[in-house]
Amino acid sequence: MTATAAWGATAPESGLAPLTIDRRNLRDEDVAIDIAFCGVCHSDLHAARNDWGRTTYPLVPGHEIVGTVSAVGSGVTRFKAGDRVAIGTIVDSCRHCDACVDDEEQYCREGMTGTYNARDRVDGTTTYGGYSKSIVVAEPYVLRIPDGLDLARAAPLLCAGITTYSPLRNWGVGPGSRVGVIGLGGLGHMGVKFAKALGAEVTMITTSPEKGADAQRLGADKVLVSSDKAAMKAATRSFDFLLDTIPVAHEMTPYLQLLDRKGTLCIVGAIDMLPSFHTGVLLMKQGSVAGSGVGGIAQTQEMLDLCAQKGILAECEVIPMDGINAAFERMEKADVKYRFVIDMSTL
Repeated sequence: MTATAAWGATAPESGLAPLTIDRRNLRDEDVAIDIAFCGVCHSDLHAARNDWGRTTYPLVPGHEIVGTVSAVGSGVTRFKAGDRVAIGTIVDSCRHCDACVDDEEQYCREGMTGTYNARDRVDGTTTYGGYSKSIVVAEPYVLRIPDGLDLARAAPLLCAGITTYSPLRNWGVGPGSRVGVIGLGGLGHMGVKFAKALGAEVTMITTSPEKGADAQRLGADKVLVSSDKAAMKAATRSFDFLLDTIPVAHEMTPYLQLLDRKGTLCIVGAIDMLPSFHTGVLLMKQGSVAGSGVGGIAQTQEMLDLCAQKGILAECEVIPMDGINAAFERMEKADVKYRFVIDMSTL
């Protein structure tokens, strides 16, 4: 074991503070990584405060990790010391179920092993995330950062990025698709960028008229203000795909009315109970409501490669490690454009 500096929570109300964790010695398939930057996800806040009732303390959050390889195990073939790499939300899975074989490790039948607050499949120890100086991860779950991608701004791609890219790809968004992205936040701003890069006509759907100019700067072709009843009525049945990134419970009906025949609304933001809606809004046009998590390792690498080709990066505010508690407070108020990233050299 190697003692490693980190920041974590020790109880629901403790906030985050410095602590020391142990990283395992290298197994044959392991890659050791010096962490340069780690993105801050809303899930980190929920886990730190045990909002979902399943946190094991001490907790070290962080699953938007970028850095460089410091050492590799004897069986590693794809990486060497000095390579730029990334870790997302998954650090292991069963590797043999149909989901894993189909490169969808995030839906592993036995449950994927999360980057933090999970149990290592070999020794049963708790996994600790990227709010730390280093991490050790099995090679199949390590991603390559293409040359040219800024490391700090690439970090949020590992969760916010793939969470929005995956459903756009899985539902076949491309040239000719009419896509609405609901909510311009950490997820929504990436959804706009990816939908545009895939060739769709992109509309930003927001409650805030003042966000319109920012949405268009990010690539949106149009802006639809959801509080404008006349505009919403005029947009009835005008979308093939809606990416719903709103992070809290919200009414679905106004958005479902925007779907065209055989259209799909995909939820990626809210992990919550949502209000009921009249099923006629779907039955009368063969509409669908779907959900999507992150993508698998292969699809995440595909996304990173596309980002390098198209120059797609997250909009970030880089913070020092000791600014994380203030960042959590600001994140709750949506006071960030559009993602916090921790500079781990400040740890």
